[in-house]
Amino acid sequence: MSDTEHPKSAPADRATAGPFDDSEANPVRPYVDLGGIKLVPRADLAVRLEVEEGNKRVVAVALDYAGSTLQLQPFAAPRSSGLWHEIREQIVQQIEKQGGRTAASTGSLGPELRAEIPAPDAKGARIARFVGVDGPRWFLRGVISGEAAVNPEAAAKVEELFRSVVVVRGTTPMPPRDLIPLHVPASVAGATAPGATPTGPAAQV
Repeated sequence: MSDTEHPKSAPADRATAGPFDDSEANPVRPYVDLGGIKLVPRADLAVRLEVEEGNKRVVAVALDYAGSTLQLQPFAAPRSSGLWHEIREQIVQQIEKQGGRTAASTGSLGPELRAEIPAPDAKGARIARFVGVDGPRWFLRGVISGEAAVNPEAAAKVEELFRSVVVVRGTTPMPPRDLIPLHVPASVAGATAPGATPTGPAAQV
């Protein structure tokens, strides 16, 4: 981890077009409350929670939308500096270790990475886009796969979905890069989250 501070990476209109801080969210709009993030309900949106085996901790939210999947993870971040520049470098290193390839580009959300990741069965590769936005005291990472990784029309829909997300940082002190706690919506608490997917060790930024 570098001691170098980087400026925040975010669209110029983030505060008005998202992704939003909880203080910027519409106070009368109904949201699906997942703890560290809140989502606007959509009829054609499927929400899956990725759960760490063993301690059953929710480590990511996966949204199936427009023939694509958008995986979301909110992290605590410094107040004045950003994390996305350094995290992009780490993602490149991780994917290269897996034998994959990455290409840097700039999209509607700012700097992003397009990656070709070898499939576990060694047959072909999976295409994914890594996007990220630095907000006030938080960083929101998204991994886009499916149609939105290759189709501009689907990409625009998923980028709009990403920008509708509300990040709830809370007031609890947290070290930068710690995952902001996620939880099952209150409406299904006590039951198994619909579509909950066990994963391996918690993803790290």
